[in-house]
Amino acid sequence: GGQTPLKLAKALHEAGVQLLGTNFESIDRTEDRELFAAMLDKLGLQQPANGTARSLEEAFEIANRIGYPILVRPSYVLGGRAMVVVESADRLEEFFAEAIKVSPDHPVLIDKFLSNAVEIDVDLLGDGEKAEVAGIMEHIERAGIHSGDSACSLPPFGLEKDILEELCKQAKSMARELKVCGLMNVQFAVKDKDIYIIEANPRASRTVPFVSKAIGVPLAKYATRLMLGEKLSSVGFEYHAPTDFAVKETVFPFMRFTGSDTTLGPEMQSTGEVMGRGTNFEEAFLKAQMAVFEDSLMRPYVFVGVMDEASLRW
Repeated sequence: GGQTPLKLAKALHEAGVQLLGTNFESIDRTEDRELFAAMLDKLGLQQPANGTARSLEEAFEIANRIGYPILVRPSYVLGGRAMVVVESADRLEEFFAEAIKVSPDHPVLIDKFLSNAVEIDVDLLGDGEKAEVAGIMEHIERAGIHSGDSACSLPPFGLEKDILEELCKQAKSMARELKVCGLMNVQFAVKDKDIYIIEANPRASRTVPFVSKAIGVPLAKYATRLMLGEKLSSVGFEYHAPTDFAVKETVFPFMRFTGSDTTLGPEMQSTGEVMGRGTNFEEAFLKAQMAVFEDSLMRPYVFVGVMDEASLRW
């Protein structure tokens, strides 16, 4: 499941219900910001400077300490709801009230926003003791666009081998520390070769169907077997990066809803996704674009890309 099972886990645990898969204590270590930071410190991993605030005064204090721009988001919410990049104190006051309203029982999370960073999703399978990477997806849009709205490529198209190896190492170390049993998703940001942990979710992510189809492995089925007590050795799964490329592109409702805001940001807006496959990244990316704009197959197709000069990325 997604965010809802994580929110239900505490009440079920306290009621004495047996949870299959990753235990509640591990779930809490990823959802509780202070516990998560303590775990990363223990493992020697870094995350963007951050803090938690329950009042506007605390939010101003954190923002002044870590510096603008900052990412403001409620905790325990789905789809990046009410998440926003804030660049000034006036804007912070405006958006903090909305974040509190969305999740009144939990603190607001405030992170240093990493400009021009590359975002990466890593999915893993774990049996409570060992962990194996299932897929590494490089986002095409810059960090700051919700992962559900960003196009991505599996395998990555622009990351060096040493970065990929370090991403796998860090993701597996977290999965082992959390004793993940089943699926886990980790979101990273890479800026100037520095690797930052954005968040970790000990659950199935929206990336699982895409990754499963891209690598030809039924990850949800394997995860279920692991949650029921099997080990990775008996499941027999080992990750091998595919030789062809799979590109996920998102489907938006903009053309069907007049006046909708077409600006992408931290709050998710997409309503679906497609996959393009090819022997190289360019072919897979073009097929994904054609699938999104299927009516364009009936007329000449022109693709225009905009290059970000600061990071030399599409």
